[in-house]
Amino acid sequence: MTASLEQLRRCHFAVDLGAARTRVYVKGAGLVVDQPSVAAVNTRTGALIAVGEFAEKMTGRTPGYIRVVRPVSGGTVVDIEMAQRMLRHLLGDKVRRGLRRKPRLRAAACTPHDADPLAQRATVETLVGLGARRVELVDTLIAAAVGCGLPVEQPEATMVLVCGAAATQVAVLSLGSIVTAERIPVGGEAVDHAIVQHLRHEHELMLPSQSVRPLHVALSGNGLTPHGPASTEIHGRDVATGLARSVQVDTAAVRDAIQTPLTAVLDGIGKVLRDCPPDLVADLADRGIVMVGGSALLPGLDQMLRRATGMPVHIAERPDVCAVQGLGAMLEGKIEPLVLDPLAT
Repeated sequence: MTASLEQLRRCHFAVDLGAARTRVYVKGAGLVVDQPSVAAVNTRTGALIAVGEFAEKMTGRTPGYIRVVRPVSGGTVVDIEMAQRMLRHLLGDKVRRGLRRKPRLRAAACTPHDADPLAQRATVETLVGLGARRVELVDTLIAAAVGCGLPVEQPEATMVLVCGAAATQVAVLSLGSIVTAERIPVGGEAVDHAIVQHLRHEHELMLPSQSVRPLHVALSGNGLTPHGPASTEIHGRDVATGLARSVQVDTAAVRDAIQTPLTAVLDGIGKVLRDCPPDLVADLADRGIVMVGGSALLPGLDQMLRRATGMPVHIAERPDVCAVQGLGAMLEGKIEPLVLDPLAT
């Protein structure tokens, strides 16, 4: 349930716990944390070794007694204790001391659209463990739309596509509320998995866990369109021999491999438009779709959506931090609600 603007103005800090990255906005200080949602733990002692970017670099490179964990999956906290420990270290002593001085510390947090009560409870308990006396929950779709400057409080349609690591959310908003929305369980990780499986089956090559994103960069330029580079060299491990090997990969075949997860996103957009009132769809024909989220930067994705829908598609200025910036704008009181006075009779 989305909190009111009045409740959000009383909050002292906001958290966007994503499957890929965790971001924290402190009222008056701005964005203070933007780190991967990863922690490394010593399984012998239970001690936390690293969090954030350093822990992510350790993925796949640790000895047996060090375990790299992700306490957030699909926008939902799956390990409350580890999420609390990770947040404490990401915030640092100085920021935590400043927050502890606040009387009746209040927090705000993003939750995925249609998150079930257990997922909402896990988010609340995570922040309560950091000292928050009250936690306000805001739908990620509304927070992202506010963060990229869309006029969500006006009686006109705005369409936002939140491209996350584990899921994609799409919605049409008007008068500060969601008119129709859909959550598609396909995100950047599904695209990564499709590329990994393609290289394993077609080239018998196993990729290191952190080399999929560089492959996205290799597809850059026109990315998913046929005008991109014809081939690119990929380094990995041979499935049969276990030895290091390099192959020339046809980028057209990679584009074909990732069409399946991207088709699910197109189906979700079509469903939202079919369920939307015709007057709002007419607004969208001119205004189009605004893409936010880290996976919105997948090269050529906006062009593919433009071709498939026939609507204008725009990428927000800083798509990866739109949701937490939207929460921050609500905390700072920069968003004014549309006042609807009842008519006198």
